[in-house]
Amino acid sequence: MIADAARVTASPPMDGALIEKRRTGARVLHFTRRHHTGQEAPPERGAKILLYSHDAVGLGSMWRTRLVSEALKRALPGAAVVVVTGSPAAQVLPFPAGVEHVALPWLGRETGDDEQSPEDAAWYPDIRRMRRAILRATASSFDPDLIIVDQRPAGTESELLGTLAALRKRRRRPRVVLGLKDIPASPTRARRSSLLFHTIDRYYDEVWVYGVRDVFDTVQEHAFPDTVAEKTVFCGYLDALPAGDALAKPVHAPPALPADRVGPHVLVLPGCGVDGSRVIEHYLQGLLQLPRRCALRTTVVLGGVMPADKRTALLERFGTLPDVSFLDAAPAIERRYAQADLVVSTAGYDRVCELLSFGQRAVLVPRTDTRGDELTRARRFGELGYFDVIGPDELESGRLIAAVMGALGRHAAVAPPVDMGGLFRVVERARLLSGTPIPSATAS
Repeated sequence: MIADAARVTASPPMDGALIEKRRTGARVLHFTRRHHTGQEAPPERGAKILLYSHDAVGLGSMWRTRLVSEALKRALPGAAVVVVTGSPAAQVLPFPAGVEHVALPWLGRETGDDEQSPEDAAWYPDIRRMRRAILRATASSFDPDLIIVDQRPAGTESELLGTLAALRKRRRRPRVVLGLKDIPASPTRARRSSLLFHTIDRYYDEVWVYGVRDVFDTVQEHAFPDTVAEKTVFCGYLDALPAGDALAKPVHAPPALPADRVGPHVLVLPGCGVDGSRVIEHYLQGLLQLPRRCALRTTVVLGGVMPADKRTALLERFGTLPDVSFLDAAPAIERRYAQADLVVSTAGYDRVCELLSFGQRAVLVPRTDTRGDELTRARRFGELGYFDVIGPDELESGRLIAAVMGALGRHAAVAPPVDMGGLFRVVERARLLSGTPIPSATAS
C-alpha cells in the first residue's frame, strides 16, 4: 500500500496548525510553526540525523537538503544534524545555525565539466576513494539514528553503497530514507533506468516523495515495484517561505519612473544554478516589441552561473531599457516575490515550490535537459491551472511576451489548494523513525 503521510503517522500534538493562505495565485496549504515559551523545559539531547546531498548541476539537491535540515533543527532543537556533501552549492546556500557540514572533495565530472585537465583526470580515482572513506568514517563515528539521502539512492557514482552495506551489518543500524522530488526524472527516462530500485529495496526503510500524488503519481508514472511502493510516503511539497536575508543590490539601476508611469512588475527569474540567458534574452526582446503605452516594470535576475560573455552581451544590448533592473542574485527572494505581479521562470522543483509557497502567478519556461522533469512538471501544473507554460520548442520573444501580457490582463486562475506540508510531515516521520519523543500536549 502506498502511504499518504497524513494517514501513516498518528496525530501527535502538532508544532503548528494547518491554515489556508490566499495570495494573488492559487490557494496553498501551509503549516504555521509553534512558538516555544520560556516556561518550557530545555531540550534534551535528541536524535542524530545525517543528510547526504549529491554533487549535481544546479542548486536543487542542496536547496532541498538545506530546507529539510533547517526544519529538523528547528523542530528538534536537541537533535544533532549533519550534512555531508561535495556540492559547490554549499558555498552559495549557507547552512542554518546548528547544522554541521562535512565537506567531500568535489567531483567536477558530476557537475557536467566535460573537459578535464590531464592532472584532474589522473587524480579522479583518488578523489573517489577519499570521498568513500570520508562517508564511511563520518557514518561510523557519528553513529546516526536516521540517514536521509537526497534523490540518488546509491549516491554519486555509487559512493554510498559501501557505507550503507557496512551500516546494515551493525547491531544497532540507523533507519535510512530516500528523499525524492515530485518528478525524479521524465517518466519515459525513468522506465529505461530502474531508479536503482534494488538498492532502495535492500537498504532503505522509507521513500519520501516531496510532492502530492494527485498532482503527479510518482509511484505509478515511474513504475515503482511493489516492494518499493509499500515504503513510499507522499509528504507534500516543501514550503519555501524563508526567514529572510538582505536584498541583493542591483548591478544596473533603471532610470527613475515618471510619476504617471506605474505599471505591473514582472520578475524574470531563471532556475537556481543554471544559465538563464536564453529566457532572459527572449523576454527582453519581447519588451522591445511592446507599444509605448504598455508600461511594465521588470527585475531580471542574471544568476551566479551565467557565463561572463553572455552577461556582458545582455547588459550591453538591454542595459539602457527604461524600467528594467538587473540583479546578479537575490538572496532575499521572498521580497522580490512580494513585489512582483508576475514571475517568468524555469520549472525546476525548487523554483516551483517557491512560486507555490508565495501563491505567485507565473509563466513557466521549462528547460530541456537529460532529466526531463521540468517539462513534465510545467505541463502538469499548467493542466491543473496553476501557471501558464511556454514549451521549450515554443520559446520565442513574441509568444513569451504575449503570454506575459495575457497573464497580467486576467485574474488568477482558480485552482485546488496545494499541500505545502512537506516539511511538517518530514519532521513527523523523522521523529517516528529516529525514536525522538513527541512533545506532550501539556508542553505545547
